[in-house]
Amino acid sequence: MFHRFIASYEQYKEKKAFIYKIGDQEFEVSYEKLFEDVLILSRALKAKKVIKGSKVMFLCDNRYEWMATDQALIALGAIGIPRGCDTPTQELEYILSHSGAEFLIIENESVYARHEVMLNAFKLKAIFIVEAPKVHSLLSNLYSYNDILKDRTIHADEVEAFIQGKDVLDEEDPVTLIYTSGTTGTPKGVMLSHKNIMYNVREIPPLIALQSDDVWVSILPSWHIFERAAEYVALSQGCCTVYSTIKTFAADLEQYKPTIVATVPRLWESMYTRIMTTLEKKDPKKAKLFNKLVAISAAYRHADRVLKDELPCYKKPSLMLTCKDKTIAFVTRLALYPLYVFAQKKLALVQEKFGGRLRLAVSGGGALPDFLDAWIDAIGIRIVNAYGMTECAPVISGRALQCNTFSTLGPAVHNTTLKIVNKEGDPLGAGEVGDIWVKGEQVFKGYYCNPEENVKSFSEDSFFKTGDLGKLTLKGELVITGRSKELIVLASGENVDPTRIESTLSMLPFITDAILVGHTKKGLGALIVPDFEKLKEYVALNFNKAVHSIEQVMEDKQIVAKIKSEMNDLLHQGHGFKPFEKLQNIHFLDKEFTVGEELTNTFKKKRHVIEKKYKEIIDKFIH
Repeated sequence: MFHRFIASYEQYKEKKAFIYKIGDQEFEVSYEKLFEDVLILSRALKAKKVIKGSKVMFLCDNRYEWMATDQALIALGAIGIPRGCDTPTQELEYILSHSGAEFLIIENESVYARHEVMLNAFKLKAIFIVEAPKVHSLLSNLYSYNDILKDRTIHADEVEAFIQGKDVLDEEDPVTLIYTSGTTGTPKGVMLSHKNIMYNVREIPPLIALQSDDVWVSILPSWHIFERAAEYVALSQGCCTVYSTIKTFAADLEQYKPTIVATVPRLWESMYTRIMTTLEKKDPKKAKLFNKLVAISAAYRHADRVLKDELPCYKKPSLMLTCKDKTIAFVTRLALYPLYVFAQKKLALVQEKFGGRLRLAVSGGGALPDFLDAWIDAIGIRIVNAYGMTECAPVISGRALQCNTFSTLGPAVHNTTLKIVNKEGDPLGAGEVGDIWVKGEQVFKGYYCNPEENVKSFSEDSFFKTGDLGKLTLKGELVITGRSKELIVLASGENVDPTRIESTLSMLPFITDAILVGHTKKGLGALIVPDFEKLKEYVALNFNKAVHSIEQVMEDKQIVAKIKSEMNDLLHQGHGFKPFEKLQNIHFLDKEFTVGEELTNTFKKKRHVIEKKYKEIIDKFIH
């Protein structure tokens, strides 16, 4: 990793590496400035006894200093243990204790103050605060970056000595210890080596035809492996990364005109909702026209994919059926072509909302719902749907530029073996659903100090058991069907994958979030987080009533029955759902799910937390 950093510095010195804002003031950082900052910071940390093998807890959100600090730790051969500022004290205490961290770097004084009492119990060698005035006092182990970075002078011989530091690093050396977000329980420590991460840095650029003039907009937590890999890849090719926030994301897209955006399904859902809501409010007639144009574009593209064999195929169809499907597709495409050309011209206006230069939208960190995949594609944005895990640093497979098979996650990446197996570990054929196992250079060697979990997580022939369920097409592309630990097993013994049902329910405009429940129950229920303003509009339109609270909605059995009926219409057998996947009951929640509590930093739902929190409600509304 350090070798790659040096190579980028030498090749792209004058190019912009990062753009970020503090308030309204914009800052640009060249690759040369990044190199100088990393050298100075690594020198300062080394003076405080941070050396090769030191474990350094790093509590910080997206900002330029994140990457400068990360690269300084890599240069020293230290092991970074990153986490976001919203980490609860109890979780931070667990990670510090379990990892054996010796140092702590923390974003600002307010985050430090929140954990100060707990931190006093730990005998850390030093604590560094990124953003703070000078805080160090005699006999204190607390320093701000202002304390340790007073001297910014770089002597001529220091540059060469710093670069030569790469010779003491090996590809098997650990780079980072990342504790998983804990969607299913206690966080587990994932130790990733230079070899694991460099596999991604080496293999991803060709998949997305990355060039040094590409511009990325960053919004995910830098400590999360998906975002971190994206930033490493951008640095490796001399690209520019713009740090954004959820509040400024839409404006930053238009201002900085990125060519690539990498984010998670939940944020794509948020953008979809924002665009649709804005259109509805501005002009309902134009919104209807827009939806028709999207439908025309989607229908044309579907027909085109039938003709090009770019849809998932699990068994070889008969020649007669193939001819029939392709004839229908040919006629459809021909009939829709003039309307499709018109639709694309109009939909180009939506692309302007993304800056007008976006050539790739990368979705990772979770399954992208089919309706959203089709919608993004229909408006003319090339979506790269990727699958990965922290344990694989992260990439496993991807529908990148080398793969056009829609509704899949593409084939396994280069030199990666991916297989679908049954409960006994026997390989399954195309179209058969089973556990996903993977082997490759990017796969970690095991969870830190967790022998029991390691025994469960690896097969005898060293395949990593991802815990996800999926199937392969005849061409070897992957389709995720769920997560084995998230499967709901009904009292009747039927297995239900909640993710597809939840993403289908979220198509309703008044639903912000939904979580399916019903494990060991006779039927399924859904906890719904509503968009209350839209729910009020729905009730007014359908019942000519005014509601002022969630309680009012829940007390009106007629309204609840109507909404449940509309949901079950979406979960119809004609849409591929099974009879037992209907909802027995629904319950509206009066609070949104929040990051750090019910959601991970990449907005995945912590099912165990939600089910525990709402256990009383669940037990009452489904049986």
